[in-house]
Amino acid sequence: MRIEPGQTEAWSVSSLARALADTLFARFGVVTVQGEISGFTRAASGHCYFSLRDEAAQLKCVMFRQRAALVNFDVRDGQRVEVRAAVGIYEPRGDLQLTVESLRAAGQGALLEQFLRLKGKLEAEGLFDPARKRVLPAHPHVVGIVTSPQAAALQDVLATLARRSPQVRVVIYPASVQGTGAALELARAVHTAGMRREVDVLLLVRGGGAMEDLWAFNDEALARALAASPIPVISGVGHETDFTIADFVADRRATTPTAAAELCAPAWADLRQQVASQARALQQAWQRRLAREQQTLDRLQLRLPTPQRMMHAAALHLRDVQARMQSIVRAALAQRMQSLEHVSRRLASLPMQGLARRQLQFAEIERRLSQAIVQRIHRDAGRLDGLRERLTLLDPAATLQRGYCLVWHAGGALVQEASEVQAGQELVLATAGSAARLAVRSAAIVEHPLAATRQTGPGESS
Repeated sequence: MRIEPGQTEAWSVSSLARALADTLFARFGVVTVQGEISGFTRAASGHCYFSLRDEAAQLKCVMFRQRAALVNFDVRDGQRVEVRAAVGIYEPRGDLQLTVESLRAAGQGALLEQFLRLKGKLEAEGLFDPARKRVLPAHPHVVGIVTSPQAAALQDVLATLARRSPQVRVVIYPASVQGTGAALELARAVHTAGMRREVDVLLLVRGGGAMEDLWAFNDEALARALAASPIPVISGVGHETDFTIADFVADRRATTPTAAAELCAPAWADLRQQVASQARALQQAWQRRLAREQQTLDRLQLRLPTPQRMMHAAALHLRDVQARMQSIVRAALAQRMQSLEHVSRRLASLPMQGLARRQLQFAEIERRLSQAIVQRIHRDAGRLDGLRERLTLLDPAATLQRGYCLVWHAGGALVQEASEVQAGQELVLATAGSAARLAVRSAAIVEHPLAATRQTGPGESS
């Protein structure tokens, strides 16, 4: 509402407040203001309310939830910040108010520029390359910690390791984490840990803070020390929203120091569960292997020749030899009879005057034939007896009856030499009436019992 000169119409309070707000925004728009935070409050709705002040004045400020969610550090009273805000009036109260669109720590713009410049340089050199980074040990025995002994982050890490991974030992490499010279101390501590080689993994930790507080972890010397470290490094600096150069160079980044402690070593309870699971799996695998080997042993045992089977096979062979001998004898007799008949027919055709002479010849031939047949029968019978004696000597059952035994490997092969027997083997020992499975606990070559006895000659003493 615009009032012309000389106009006497009165303003309403809300109209004047709205007109003043429009005038202020038209005059100033969005401005950048530096000051110190005072009375910071975050409402349940997510909106933030605070005052921005200096030595001589203060201005009320509001930062709505969507804008407040973009702030990447903890805002606290007394902190010097730089805000971009629209100048206006909070009409219900008539207070001058800044509606904040962005908020950052004072001087953060220059630091951010340095940060981005160094980040680009190191990234171009390959210090952030994932292929360069090392794999963390799965089960570290000793964990190194680079931080300040007075830092709360150290206590968080120690408490987490004591609770989750009491199996690991801790070595602390003290260094300042803030202030002048802190970056050099951190780099030296990382170098010392690499020289000593007494830890399996290294934690670089610090609690949260403003960009200035974490600036030691954006140092180039520290970044190069981390890249050159022979020990895998986990960076746990600040909070989840905080990023430093050390985070990009380290082999792994954790969101907090506590998360770094959880990441560096497995939990004791998880290890016990893994061992129990692997033990169950190993037992099941062994049981399956044992069942397969037992089946194999059963099949080999069925294929193993028994004395009864060997005797039956020998008897069949003997009957076959006897049948063949009888067939040979019968064939020889038939051949001789044919020859005799042939001679008889020839004699019948001879003149009577030569009959006496032929009869004598025939008698001689008959005698010689009978003698040859008898000799052949005796010779074949002797051969048959020899075969029978050899078969008896080769019969394993007869050998076992004399007190001997046979030994087989578990695979089914007969043991030929004592040198084949080794400790840990399973053997099968068969006697005349039974068989037994033996487990060899130890094996050694000894003198043969029969080698000690020898037959003494005439005139020799035993």
